[in-house]
Amino acid sequence: MKRRFFLQTSVILGLGPKVLAKVERSRIEEAADVLRVACSSGDISAAAMYVSQNNSRYSFAFGTTQDENAMFLLGSISKPIAMTALMTLYDRGEFTLEDKVRKYLPEFTSDGRDEVTIGQLMTHVSGLPDQLAENDLLRRGHASLAEFADYAIRTPLSFKPGSNYQYSSMGILLAARIGEVISGKSILDLVHQSVLEPLKMDRSAQGLGRYSIDDMVPMQTDKAAPESGGGDPNAKDWDWNSPYWRKLGAPWGGTHASAPNLGNFLDEFLHERGSVVKPETARSMKSNHNPEGIVSRGLGFNVGIAAGSPGCSDKTFGHTGSTGTIAWADPATNTICVVLTSLPARAAHIHPRNVAAEQISQSVL
Repeated sequence: MKRRFFLQTSVILGLGPKVLAKVERSRIEEAADVLRVACSSGDISAAAMYVSQNNSRYSFAFGTTQDENAMFLLGSISKPIAMTALMTLYDRGEFTLEDKVRKYLPEFTSDGRDEVTIGQLMTHVSGLPDQLAENDLLRRGHASLAEFADYAIRTPLSFKPGSNYQYSSMGILLAARIGEVISGKSILDLVHQSVLEPLKMDRSAQGLGRYSIDDMVPMQTDKAAPESGGGDPNAKDWDWNSPYWRKLGAPWGGTHASAPNLGNFLDEFLHERGSVVKPETARSMKSNHNPEGIVSRGLGFNVGIAAGSPGCSDKTFGHTGSTGTIAWADPATNTICVVLTSLPARAAHIHPRNVAAEQISQSVL
């Protein structure tokens, strides 16, 4: 089997550039077919895919959108985008990763909080939870991000900072809140001015920005996670499709973007272009900061083999979203893969986004 694969690969690599491009495109079309079939069957309402590979770019749209520039709710892919906005302040010398959170949020003190650093917020080792116990209450009351932050500041830590890993949307929230304190701008404005504008992400917004809710792809909210109002008929006023949530611009899940725009964002880090953050900062953000024995995390990014799809290298960085999204870049193969769907991640045991993305990781020659 290995010999046959070697011979097939040798033959392919011996082909001319034009023929090689056709082989590459056919493999990417197979990934596109996964999403095309899922939309045709009605499992997914809308999807988009963007791939950059071997200096070629491919963009697709499926289902009800048929627009490759359609804007999807990114879910947790919002985290590295919001943290990039924060790191532009780092590049200006406004803070260090070792700074204690209480330096900027004085109320964040006692019961172990005094030792939490900004870096620990960004790498999910602060001890803060993913979602607040009061999440539903806050969303039902259309709470502001400042109100969410106030509750997060008072929430007990689950463990000694830096000693363990716990995926933490609230850690990202407080890191974003520190960005607001330092810059004097809302995280919505900070993301727009420091990330979206420089990268020409004109089909993206933190919250709704200059767009209306009708410009965004609707989510299949009946299959969403309970904390997002999934399956609750009384949650229409605060679920993923509500004007409240779409406008809020939560740094842990409220960014909207098109697949090509998200490709632009990953390209900034893949090639360390320095358009938004310094090349050395980009390198740091996509590198592991956690101690050995604790889950590897970059600054906002997931990093390592687990950050991509099966077949990706240990240099891969990216993120997924509970809204049914996945985005990763693999420096080893110079590949960017973005798959955005309207189907929540928990709605399918084997989600089409993962199948399509794996086709891309396996298609690299």
